[in-house]
Amino acid sequence: MKGPQTISRFLRNFHVRKIQVLISLSSITITILAVVLVSALLFNRFSKAAEANAYLNLGQIIEQVNANLELYVSGMQDIFELAQEQINAASDIPDDRQLGEQLGTILNTRKDLVSMALFTKGGNLVRGVPELPMRQNTKLTEQLWFESAIQNPGTLQFTPPHIQNLFKSDYRWVVSMSKSITYRDDSRIRQGVLVMDINFRTIDELSQRVGLGKKGYVYIIDSVGNIVYHPQQQLIYAGLKYENLEPVLNYAYGSYLDDSEGEQRLITIQTVKPAGWKIVGVAYADEFLTTKKELGGFLYGFLLAAIAVILIINLYVSARISQPIRRLERSVQMVEKGDFGTNVYVSGAYEVEQLSKRFNLMLRRIRELMDQIIQEQEAKRKSELDVLQSQINPHFLYNTLNSVTRMAELGRNEEVVTTITSLSRFFRISLSKGNHIIPVADELEHVRHYLIIQTIRFKNKFRYEIQAEPDTLDCLTLKLILQPLVENAIHHGIEKSAEEGFIGVYARINGNNLELVIRDNGIGMTQDTVDKLLSGRLRSESGSGVGVTNVQERIALYYGKDYGLHYESEPEEGTTVTIKLPIVRPETPKIEGDES
Repeated sequence: MKGPQTISRFLRNFHVRKIQVLISLSSITITILAVVLVSALLFNRFSKAAEANAYLNLGQIIEQVNANLELYVSGMQDIFELAQEQINAASDIPDDRQLGEQLGTILNTRKDLVSMALFTKGGNLVRGVPELPMRQNTKLTEQLWFESAIQNPGTLQFTPPHIQNLFKSDYRWVVSMSKSITYRDDSRIRQGVLVMDINFRTIDELSQRVGLGKKGYVYIIDSVGNIVYHPQQQLIYAGLKYENLEPVLNYAYGSYLDDSEGEQRLITIQTVKPAGWKIVGVAYADEFLTTKKELGGFLYGFLLAAIAVILIINLYVSARISQPIRRLERSVQMVEKGDFGTNVYVSGAYEVEQLSKRFNLMLRRIRELMDQIIQEQEAKRKSELDVLQSQINPHFLYNTLNSVTRMAELGRNEEVVTTITSLSRFFRISLSKGNHIIPVADELEHVRHYLIIQTIRFKNKFRYEIQAEPDTLDCLTLKLILQPLVENAIHHGIEKSAEEGFIGVYARINGNNLELVIRDNGIGMTQDTVDKLLSGRLRSESGSGVGVTNVQERIALYYGKDYGLHYESEPEEGTTVTIKLPIVRPETPKIEGDES
């Protein structure tokens, strides 16, 4: 048990600016920098050698595949040229029986040869082997092998794999070799296109024999980026797999690293000269760069071991050096807990003794300054509360007196009497003998008189109710926090609504909090409007615009940031404002900052 406790205590006392830590970190840093520098140089040298070997091995594999394909394609090219020579030597292509036998012999020499055919420039069959009927609607002249031969006369063209659909036989995947040539027909020289279809399976088998690790593979593209062969060809055609061909097309030979799929891959490229195809080898770095990975793991473990040994040695040495400072630190911790009457005295080295004396002088000065600051803050907070309180009464008095003047001019004497009576009681509670804190019962009575005045002023446009739980009536609250919010509900909610308005004022106990709730059925607000209202950026059209912000600031100033206003509002649904306050009763000890 002592081992874990010692470690836990060490971690709690650890601080980067301690003398013991500084001494340890300095020596550890110098040692580790030297080890890291040597390790980095070794890692860089060996990793480059491993990477070069990986590229060399991959290049040799792809070069061997390229040699096999070049040999195969060259052989097919020789067969194509032999067939072309036989056609050039024949005097009458359509009726020359010997030519048919010769072409058949050429076709039968290789199992991977599917068919040979000679077509006119218009797409009509002149001669073909095997002799099979043509399919209808093949759009022969629009096929890639035919167009390539016509557009590049005299040059042998290779086309990507496609379905052989010329003759009525099994559909096969083939690669076509085509060329625009001349032939004799009825002793006349004509232009035509000779095409030879090769079974694609042979190319597939040649490519599948290549092993580039468990995940690596080889694929082939033509000079413009069309896929000639891919081990996942169906996924490519279905759009479920993607190859980043743009950088590949920029290389004829070479290698580069690619991480477009989120995994680092080694790409090696060779070009098949007769066909212009590119063989692309894809190997995954985590399979071919294992030496680099193993070396990195070894160096990482070596560094951790070195750090552990150096750390143990330096902790012991630095602890012996920093022991007097730690004794001083333990003495000062009593001062951290708030006991500024404590005098610090630590014996030890000269520097430590002098430090303790200076610290005692500083404590005496701090005590003097704290007393001064407390007096200044109390005076400042009382002044701020007085200023915030004075922002409300003149505003309401101005509006009410204007309403009384209009009612007197119209001869509404009873309403004038009721308004003046409620106004006098309203201001009697507002004054409260200069107290900022009043019972909830007085605050509810205050807002009731305000609502009487406003129902007369707005000609009974709304009705109201005031309800309170009995336990809330003797609770203490800041005065004048309900009236600004009720005024806001009237001007922003009820006044703009076409329906009869309703305002409810409620007081309740919720857990450890006193909640005063103002609910209306007015036009409601969006969340953006609520944010503007709380921040003071929304100004009332008929008021000073300070009411809501005033209440929020007074509550935060007196009770703290945990208390204040909470709005719930939806357009056309009305608004509910909840004021959260602490429960304070007359017999409860006065909280800090109470001015009552």
